[in-house]
Amino acid sequence: MEHITLLLAIVVVTALVFDFTNGFHDTANAMATTISTGALKPKTAVAMSAVLNLVGAFLSVEVAKTISGGIINEEGIRTEVIFAALVGAILWNLLTWLLGLPSSSSHALFGGLIGAAVMSAGWSAVNGSTIVTKVLIPAVAAPLVAGIASMVATKLTYRIKAAPEAKATAKGFRAGQIASAGLVSLAHGTNDAQKTMGIITLALVANGVVSPGSNPPVWVIASAGLAIALGTYLGGWRIIRTMGKGLTDLQPQQGFAAQTSSATVILASSHLGFSLSTTQSVSGAVMGAGLGRKGGVVRWSTATRMFVAWGLTLPAAGLVGAGAEFLTKQGTWGVVLVAALLVAGSAVIWSLSRRKPVDRHNVTADDLDAPAGAADAEPAGVVTTAIAVVSPPPPAGSVAAVADENLKTTIPSPGPADPAAPPAAPAAAV
Repeated sequence: MEHITLLLAIVVVTALVFDFTNGFHDTANAMATTISTGALKPKTAVAMSAVLNLVGAFLSVEVAKTISGGIINEEGIRTEVIFAALVGAILWNLLTWLLGLPSSSSHALFGGLIGAAVMSAGWSAVNGSTIVTKVLIPAVAAPLVAGIASMVATKLTYRIKAAPEAKATAKGFRAGQIASAGLVSLAHGTNDAQKTMGIITLALVANGVVSPGSNPPVWVIASAGLAIALGTYLGGWRIIRTMGKGLTDLQPQQGFAAQTSSATVILASSHLGFSLSTTQSVSGAVMGAGLGRKGGVVRWSTATRMFVAWGLTLPAAGLVGAGAEFLTKQGTWGVVLVAALLVAGSAVIWSLSRRKPVDRHNVTADDLDAPAGAADAEPAGVVTTAIAVVSPPPPAGSVAAVADENLKTTIPSPGPADPAAPPAAPAAAV
């Protein structure tokens, strides 16, 4: 009995560690576009997201019930199975964070859970119909729906072209971006925080602490909300950089459209109990926003790497979860070995990330090796000036027109030569 009690405590702590990694892994979902467009400063953005994630955790328990009583059969599930599932999910989260890939923490958790359950009790332990209807179908539909909605919304926002009000319009969209980012954070709390609640509740059911079908206890809701909020506050800067600058270059109109579209999809799915990936929803919306602006582009090389990560998440986390469960079935020494491998693997990934760190100082820099603020302080060089001179003027009232006007004010027009003036030094900037 003491062993089971200790193991249950280990599982609860491990689940909260996963929730923490989920927080910093998915901070980009809410705040990447807001940071990349300059609507909010990086630290302010992650602090706001953390608070709203915590609030969202208390708004619904439908997704938690799907996980605790839908993905796998509760009867006969050992506590070690849940521990093995969490190990697979955590290691995949950390690996994709190291690579800066916005993969799905939700699918990592599902993959680990499915792999561990199959290794423990065979395929009969998995509810295939629930996986198809509430995991796989939303995984395909959510990014498509969010992307199409975002593309249409972006096209509509760019129809606002009143030249005298262009600056005010851009400012208004930045304010709207802040509000929509808050909505995404709230939606993230209602969906992703509940996944950890469901896992902890499943562990409590497996140990007979609560009855099958029960809602998560209040202490489970509070601890899961705090863990994901803390992870969000620390910020997953690598993934924020990929989402904000790696997929496409966003303007305030696009950021507002992307965040509003993804928040709507996430909130609707949470209400229906669909445990979709907020990462995939937001990524789809960001790509839709990139395609919705005339002249906008999506960096398909980055998108392809992201798609590959999405496809690998379920099977990769499942294989790790199955391997971990194979070891835990060997007895106490197997559980200790799995825990040691988790700690060692996490430490190795963390040390690798320190070779080229990404933080709030360089998350929006064009060159990661450049010091913070270097991109903003770089003066306009002769190439930039030449392009600005020969390029056709952008449509009146567009954001590009405002930027062009600002550029002209910073580059003095050449006046008549002054014979008394000393010769100008050759320009160093390019």
